[in-house]
Amino acid sequence: MATSAKKKKKKDEIIYNDCWMYILLLTTLVILIESLKSYNFKIFGVYLTYSVFLLPLVYFLANYITKKYDYKKTIAAISISGVISVCFPVVMAFAMGKTITLSSLSGEFCAYVTSQFVNLTIYIFLLNNTKSPRIMIFLNYMFALIVYYMFYTLIYLNLIVLDNFWEGYLLTLVIQFIICIPVALIDKAVKRGNIKN
Repeated sequence: MATSAKKKKKKDEIIYNDCWMYILLLTTLVILIESLKSYNFKIFGVYLTYSVFLLPLVYFLANYITKKYDYKKTIAAISISGVISVCFPVVMAFAMGKTITLSSLSGEFCAYVTSQFVNLTIYIFLLNNTKSPRIMIFLNYMFALIVYYMFYTLIYLNLIVLDNFWEGYLLTLVIQFIICIPVALIDKAVKRGNIKN
């Protein structure tokens, strides 16, 4: 009788940790963004990639992992998805017999990882020191996207301003501004897990 009570108590103490599903989802989303970079659409005379629609969701997933689980799980998720953001293009280039440049790999990796850590640092501060107002969460998403494009331009494009660069840049930010509004509202609605960051 006592052993069955102990077993039941141990069962109650074991909590299923499903954060790995969100880490896998983040990694899959990064692969999808890498895949969509070669597909463009034209708007107002400027060609943009379809990945602009998914990039805010990458930051949302990282923030979700932070809010529901903890800081360490988010670091692991960023690390895994960052490595995948380099490995996937290399494997695809090898499989298709194409060449790949080091600047494209390092630019993408540095832009992704740096912007994720900027996003994470600000988000942790907002969670721990404020009531996380919607506008601050929204501005955090926008700032992370600006940092992403800044590093991507610095390293990958080597500060080369291409034709329609500024139009494309501003149009990309406008599209992501619109996408970040519902993302920030959903982020605010997510309840925080019982963790300490």
